[in-house]
Amino acid sequence: MRTTAKVAIITALAVIAAGLTTLALQHAALAHGALQAPASRTYACYTDGLTSSGEIRPTNPACAQAVAAGGTQPLYDWYGVLRSDGAGRTRGFIPDGKLCSGGFAKYAAYDAARADWPASVLQAGAAFNFVYGAWVPHPGGFKLYVTKDGYNPTKPLTWDDMEEQPFLTADPEPAVSNGAYRFSGTLPNKSGRHVIYSVWYRSDSQETFYGCSDVIFSGTGTPPPSTPTPTPTVTPTIPPPTFCTAEVTLSNSWSGGFQASATIKNTGDAPINNWYIQWTMPTGVTITQAWNGTSMQSGTTGMIHAAAWNAQLAPGATATAGFLGSMTGATAPTFTGVGCG
Repeated sequence: MRTTAKVAIITALAVIAAGLTTLALQHAALAHGALQAPASRTYACYTDGLTSSGEIRPTNPACAQAVAAGGTQPLYDWYGVLRSDGAGRTRGFIPDGKLCSGGFAKYAAYDAARADWPASVLQAGAAFNFVYGAWVPHPGGFKLYVTKDGYNPTKPLTWDDMEEQPFLTADPEPAVSNGAYRFSGTLPNKSGRHVIYSVWYRSDSQETFYGCSDVIFSGTGTPPPSTPTPTPTVTPTIPPPTFCTAEVTLSNSWSGGFQASATIKNTGDAPINNWYIQWTMPTGVTITQAWNGTSMQSGTTGMIHAAAWNAQLAPGATATAGFLGSMTGATAPTFTGVGCG
């Protein structure tokens, strides 16, 4: 075989391999999620401190101290308490004293041992509709644990404080409805302040999410007349950032589909790592494909995360990702509430 022919074949194989790698990156997006009912610490502090302008200024003392220690970004990312190497592991993997952060240093402030974290009041022994925000859904399952009788919230939370077995398991995962996994179960017959510990494990990767929901059990275990109403699903809000700007632009549209691009610019004086762009779309619009980034969608909210090869954005630099989508009818979609981080 001639050298030129060999080069052509090798080049063709390289192009195919690159295409497969790009396709894999488009579908390898990280999951995101946390309990919203009963609210996880990060979600409870996020809603406690979120102002109409998009800033976070918690009034709860525990939340305010956590922000003072770790900043506001963990609350804007309330759905990101994860371990990419978790593989569903709990005892012997997540260290004592770090259960609420999952051992993820970004959320270390939420491991603080104190009795004034925002707490959901629940009827002991009652049926309850759990709501787990599915910012990015993935197959897998959920396990919910609870602290033992005599739990002391002013001491670091350890595995010895937790009941050995989960009081509720949802596996396989329930269907996503209005941007959240929703499943019903019976609450533990406890009294006073406790922690419900959630574990969301994926079956398509080792990524595992952990979270503490502070609760106060009341009553004697007799179910109330009606099922408690779950906390409404709230889509994560991106505050007006000082280090980036973003825009989403429609490139082309046709009956039932469209093409658009999302661009981010680093307007700060330091590199941005693992950038993302988020926006809101009309009901009925679905992202079907993306390039130069990984696409995610929860209801009417779309997001593009940086791909592995363009994850770092230098000061003054820009990055653009493209995506295709489907829609009902021929009316071109609009993109509002564009944010970045």
